[in-house]
Formats: sequence, C-alpha cells, structure tokens
Amino acid sequence: MNVPLPIEAVLAELRAALSSGTAAVLVAPPGAGKTTRVPLALMDDAWASTAKLILLEPRRLAARAAAERMAQSLGERVGETIGLRARFDTRVSARTRIEVVTEGVFTRMILDDPGLDGVAAVIFDEYHERSLDADLGLALALDAQAGLREDLRILVMSATLDGARVASLLGDAPIIESQGRAFPITTTYLGRDPTERLDDAVTKAILRAIGDETGSVLAFLPGQGEILRVVERLDERLRDRSIVIAPLFGTMDRAAQDRAIARPAPGIRKIVLATSIAETSLTIEGVRVVVDSGMARTPRFEPDLGMTRLETIRVSRAGADQRRGRAGRTEPGVCYRLWEEAATGALTAFATPEIRNADLSGLLLDLALWGARDPLALAWLDPPPAPALREARTLLRALDAIDPEGGITPWGRGMAALAAPPRIARMVVEAARRGATALGAEVATLLVEHALGGGGTDVSDRLDGWRRDRSARAEAARGLSRSFRQQADAALKAAALPRSPGEPPSPGMVLALAFPDRIAKARGRDGEFLMANGRAAALDAHDRLAREPWLAVGELAGRAGGARILLAAPLTLEEIETLAGDALEKRDELSFDPARAGLARRAVTRFKGLLLSDRTLPVDADSMSAEALAIGIATLGIARLPWTKPLTQWRDRVMFLRRAEPDPDVWPDLSDAALAETAATWLAPFILGKSSLAAVTASDLGHALQALLPYALQQRLDHDAPTHFEAPTGSCVAVDYDAEGGPALAIRVQELFGMTEHPALARGRMPLTLHLLSPAHRPIQITRDLPGFWRGSWAAVKAEMKGRYPRHPWPDDPAHAPPTTRVKPRG
Repeated sequence: MNVPLPIEAVLAELRAALSSGTAAVLVAPPGAGKTTRVPLALMDDAWASTAKLILLEPRRLAARAAAERMAQSLGERVGETIGLRARFDTRVSARTRIEVVTEGVFTRMILDDPGLDGVAAVIFDEYHERSLDADLGLALALDAQAGLREDLRILVMSATLDGARVASLLGDAPIIESQGRAFPITTTYLGRDPTERLDDAVTKAILRAIGDETGSVLAFLPGQGEILRVVERLDERLRDRSIVIAPLFGTMDRAAQDRAIARPAPGIRKIVLATSIAETSLTIEGVRVVVDSGMARTPRFEPDLGMTRLETIRVSRAGADQRRGRAGRTEPGVCYRLWEEAATGALTAFATPEIRNADLSGLLLDLALWGARDPLALAWLDPPPAPALREARTLLRALDAIDPEGGITPWGRGMAALAAPPRIARMVVEAARRGATALGAEVATLLVEHALGGGGTDVSDRLDGWRRDRSARAEAARGLSRSFRQQADAALKAAALPRSPGEPPSPGMVLALAFPDRIAKARGRDGEFLMANGRAAALDAHDRLAREPWLAVGELAGRAGGARILLAAPLTLEEIETLAGDALEKRDELSFDPARAGLARRAVTRFKGLLLSDRTLPVDADSMSAEALAIGIATLGIARLPWTKPLTQWRDRVMFLRRAEPDPDVWPDLSDAALAETAATWLAPFILGKSSLAAVTASDLGHALQALLPYALQQRLDHDAPTHFEAPTGSCVAVDYDAEGGPALAIRVQELFGMTEHPALARGRMPLTLHLLSPAHRPIQITRDLPGFWRGSWAAVKAEMKGRYPRHPWPDDPAHAPPTTRVKPRG
C-alpha cells in the first residue's frame, strides 16, 4: 500500500494544467514525492493514455532508483509498465508507459526522432541541477514542440528553482508549488580549521554523529579520493560490526551503489559517504543524520588547454539545503555543517549552470545535427556563452565536423551517431578507418568510463585490467564498446570514407587521434612532459611511463599550470609524424648564436609547440646567410666589428661633415644605431661566405663602409675633412675627429709661426680646435682663434716659455716669424 506523500495535494492542479495546456513548472521540496508520484498520476490522463511519458533524471543511479521505486509501487519489475533507458542499462518493452531516461540518453533519442513519435510528455526532474544535457534537452524539446509537436507536453520539476524564469521560458506556463513534508532538522555548525585536511574533519564529525545520534549517517564529500580516505580512517577507528561503511560515487559498480542506498538490515547502522550524487532524487533508507563538508566538485572547461578539469568549490545555498533535507526525509533529523553559521550567507544562491563553464563542442555538434546553425535561435534559460561557442566552432572545424556556415558534414554526422564527446567520437571513427575498430572503441570506453580497468596510467595496462575484470560494470562497459564499434562502422559507411590499408595504430596513436594537442615530449627529468598545446604535465617519477620520450595523453587532472597525467600511452616519433600530416612543420632554420657570435643552420621538425627533431647542417654561402650574420652582429653591437684606427677616423670624419653640413642628409648616418638598423643592407653584401664574426676582417668592414659614400662624397671627404693637417713646417699631423667639442689638432706652437689665419674644415665653416704644445709636447693653450692668440695672450706665454726653453725661438711677432721645428743655432 502506498504511503500518502505531500505531492499528492497538488496533483489535481498539475493534471488540470497539463490537460488544458502543454507546459507547466512544478516546484516541490525534497521528499515531497514528485519523482515517483507525478508520472504515475499523469499516465492515464486522456492526453497521455495512448503514448509514453519520459521522465528525465540527471544521473544513472537516480534514474535506476526512480524506475525501481515506481515499478515496485505497481507490483512489477522494471521493463514492464515502467521502463529504463541509461548507459549500460536499458529495460523497456511493448507494455512500457513511463520511461525513466538519463538526460544524455534523451539527447540521442530526440536527435534520432525530432518528432518524439509516441511520446506524450517529457518531464525534466531535478532541473535545478542545470546540467548541460538538461539545458540542451529542454531547448530541443521546446523547438520540437514549436515546430513539430504542438501537443507535446513539457513539465519541469525541481526542488530549488527560480520557477518564474522557467515558466517564462515555457511561454508563461503555470507554476504549481507543493509545500512538502518537512520533519524538523536540527542544524549544528561545527566550523573547520582551515589548516585541517577535509577528510580528517569529516571523519571527526562522523564519529561525533555516531556517538551522539541514532540512525544512519549520510556524509557529503567533494569526490572519490576524499571518500576513500575517509573510509580508511573510519576502518581504523570503528570496531563496531553493527556499523557498515558504504561509499557512493558515480564510477562505482552498480551493485555497490545499490547496496549503499538500500535500507540497512535490522540492528545495522550505515555510514554512507557520498558525492553530490546523493543530493537529489535519492532516498537513502534509514538516514537521519547528515554531515556536510560544504564542498562540491564541478567540471570547468579550459579552452586554451582543451581539457575539462574538476574544480573543488563551495556548495551553493540551494545545494546545502538539499543536503540538509536528506536528514528529514522519513523522521526528525540532524545536520552537521563543517562551516560557521555566518558563512552560510556568503554562499552563492544556486550552483552555476554547467552551460556557463562547459566544453560546448558536443552541444554545438548536436545542434548542427538538429539543423540549428545559430544556437542562440533556440530557447535557453541561460544562453551558451559566445567565447565558448567560438572555441567549440574552432574545434569542430578542425575535426571536419561542421562546415564554415555551421552545417554538419558527413564526418560530423558520423561522429554525432556516437554517444561520446566530439574528440572521442572522431577518434573511434578514425581508428576504425585505420583498421583498429575494436581498439578505438575500447580506448573510447576507457575515456568515457573513468577508472575502468584499475588506477594505472598506461592505457595498455588499463585495457588488460578491464579485459580480466568480470564485474557487472566491466561487462556493461564491454557492451558500450561493442556499441561504439557498430556505430563507427556505420559512420564510415555514411561518410563514404575508405579504409586505410596501412599498419593498424597502437594504443598511443589511437589516443592521440582524440587529443593531438596533448602529444607530450619528455623534458629531461623523469615524469615531466611538455604537451603540444604548450602546457606542462607530469607523472609520478616512479611510473613506468615517466621514462618514455613521447606520450599520448588522454586524461589529466589539476590546474593547467601543473596538470597531472591520469591516462597515457607511449608514442614513437614516426607515429607522431604520421598523425601530424599537414600540421607537421619541417623547416631549414638559420639562426645567429650570440654565445659564439656565429650562424647555426638546423633542419627542424615541429608539431604545434613541440620540437620533434633538430639536425645541424653546414651554413650556405648565400645572401640569406650573409644577411642573418649581419643582423646577428648588429644585435651584439656595431662596436664588435673589427674597427681599426683609420676606419674609426674615417667614420668620425663622415659624421663630422654630417653635423657641419646645412643639410645633414647629404652625408650618411654612420651612428651605431643607424648602422645596426641597416646592417642587412650595407654589411651583408661584403661578408658573403662568412659564417661568424671572427671571419669578418677590417678589409671587409672598410669596403662595406666606403660603399656607403658615393664617389663625389668620397672626393669631398678628403677635401673637407682631411685626415691630416699640413703645418707651415711641412709636418703632417693627424686630426682627431672624435675630440670633445669638435675636430682637434695637437701641435707644437713653433710649427704654426707665420700663420695669420686660423685653420678650418668643412670649406671653412668649422674652425679646427688647436691644442698648442710646448717644445716638450706639454699643453700651453687651446684656441679656436690663432690670430687672436698671437695678438693677445702670446706675450704672457712667450715670457714663460722663453725662460723655460731658452734655446727655442720665441719671437715678438709670431704671425710673421718663420715656422720651425728646431732650436736656435749656437752663438
């Protein structure tokens, strides 16, 4: 006999709404009975009497539990009136009126049959979880209702939901609310030391609950790892055989999951350690105590890495309320929360919809198969973010799944037939084309069903472990693998793709077909790898794969900056080059090595961000090499060239005239900066055949510099800026063009006797700075006005010098005295 449930108070209103309309929203708290009672109540209404109802559940465990409870209430087995469609578990018959279907399976159903022939209504249960499949399923169902099935009923049910938004999305559908039945729940806030491990804090809270309360305990933890660590700690501390510890997470065997949610035997208390899988749709018999860690694990897609990682976050307020409600399903209960009461207000109101953080490539491929080239044309509670859609389009174009306009291609149609993400679907079909249908299907199953075949990282080891495994989960996975094989063969025929006659690929090559951007190269230390997408990833140094030079990486965990490899397989360089195809980049690279100041030529092969091979080649004696050397030398500095004193003076003379000329552009700019910028033009032609700075001679540099001056300027250079000054005595003294203040000349004063004009350069525009020296070559005066010096300070200089150097002539009128380099004759 069925026990009355709170939902029954609103069933009449709900039935009336769906009899007169085609959509409704039902908001009912946990424990109200909406999952099992609503479909049964609607099944015999006139609009549904000759067709099926589809009840969507977010998870396989919830779907199976709902189907079994409804079947039991009818005194039947699943597969009769109540059917089930989930991965690894399909039980339907001609008698089936209600099908409990997981959200992902429903997407395949509606894509295969857009009109949903024989379906009267689609019921979205626990829609508040806002999975990507639920949002896509609702968008497709609404589109089908608008264009193909005006009579199709759509009912959205949830425990915690903004009903008004959903009602608006459903065309202002009526909202029916059930108050539910709430047994009182006492909430205790335990807090948690931030330095304490989460699993240690949860263990202490469970032990306290076991000592202080009666009944079974349901503890919520983020994931499988934390659950298994708490199991270890409880096993060490609990000796009471009347207490059973039962883990509950998604990758467990079906039988183990069923044991976790089953009513305990009389006299037995149960400690169920669960992920968020137990928040909704499940009634775990005998539970009256909840321990909430306050943490959840949610997928987050990183487009630049092409991977979805699991991120541990704070649970939302709605999620915390759902968890707390598990304690009051059948009797008054207690909830222990591992945070301070004041922190509850800081929690987000609802969990972020998966559509905002997910990889949308699968969604976009499904929409292309549906015929929706513009995803935003469909009805969404939260539209797909534009950046994520762009990333998804880029990937699908790279996989040849969609055309430039967003339409599906033959490849895409074949991929969409597989119940797998696009990368994995493409891998299965391509592996089949290359003669490895079975291997491709098996590797795909490993990627879809996490932790299958053990916990090792090597794909081959995992495949061996799975093949030896005779558990129900392993058998079900084999069924999935067979399905992948059949779908791959069908896809090849549909796409008219010829089989490749080559050698069948290895497990690593198959894995790389899905994730070419995760082909990884060892970085020189055991376990550290660089992937083709430019990101680092690591294995434990003791892992057998840690010493492989190349890996195909299939599964990663952790953040992009320090990802941990969970599943991989060895690859050879030849396999990588075969896989890369047109993406393989082979280049003859010429580079300048600053350390040796010379050229290096290498034959380089690259794939994306990976250097596959690097071979040294001789440097060719051509213009390209000469230009590369010239530019390389310029980066080191123009001063590194073999400058001699004559060459340095030559450049200084040109630069002097450039400054002295009214139009500076008449003369070339020979500054370090200008020469460095144009080295490939002026230097390269004169160092052909050279491959290093050491091979460049002063003669090479001289010829290159002189080529910068046209012949006319070369003639002017010697006239306007001569290298030497010829004194009245006939002596030739070098002019210093690099002197501070302009060109200068150091000369003994006696050699200038008889000069009545000051010497000048640049056609008389620039006076030469004279550093006048004594007979002993010591400075006595600096002047730029020699006649003025004779008339002015010469008298004082003469008096001093005459006493110091009496044997040298010191005339009173040097402007008219004969120049000399000698002393006065004796006598």
